[in-house]
Amino acid sequence: MDEQFILRVPPSVAEQIERLMNESAAGSSSNPEDASLDLSFSDDGRSGTFMIGNKSFPASLLDLPTVVESYKTYDDSFLVKAADIGQMVMVREDVDPAPEEVEYKHGLTPPMRDARRRRYRREPDLNAELVHRVEKDLISIMHGVSVKSGEGGGGEGGDRKKAAPAPAPKPDAQEPAANGEEAEPERSDSDDSEN
Repeated sequence: MDEQFILRVPPSVAEQIERLMNESAAGSSSNPEDASLDLSFSDDGRSGTFMIGNKSFPASLLDLPTVVESYKTYDDSFLVKAADIGQMVMVREDVDPAPEEVEYKHGLTPPMRDARRRRYRREPDLNAELVHRVEKDLISIMHGVSVKSGEGGGGEGGDRKKAAPAPAPKPDAQEPAANGEEAEPERSDSDDSEN
């Protein structure tokens, strides 16, 4: 498996990178100093500098909201999975603000716009006091101590249970119709769908 990441750059930088790649493929580079690319990160591992030639741009390492699979081919017929990509290096202009969070909230394509909010369940709002009380009750139950419920239980103990109401008995025999004819047997929805 290869180690891969997404490199997202502004349009002006993309043009420079494309020009450099075309020149290096053709074997002609006018100035070797303009043909250099460098990416270095600070100690925090999330912010850094992207250098292309003698120009520098601020960069940030961001986590993608989903894992993106990368494929390659050797014969233009079969695809082979190369890597799972979970991070993106975002290069920006000096005037653009730095991202505040380490997770990028959008995906890579327009349908994944604001993917974190639209596609994932949000975390439930939990009362810390209630969670702590339930944890204590569970530990007490595990040690065999009965727990008294303080809310809505009417003072019942935790180890006593209410008797469940018995279901209404279903008559086995069909009742005759009011006019003396035999009643038609009950039919389910699946019987109707077969006809």
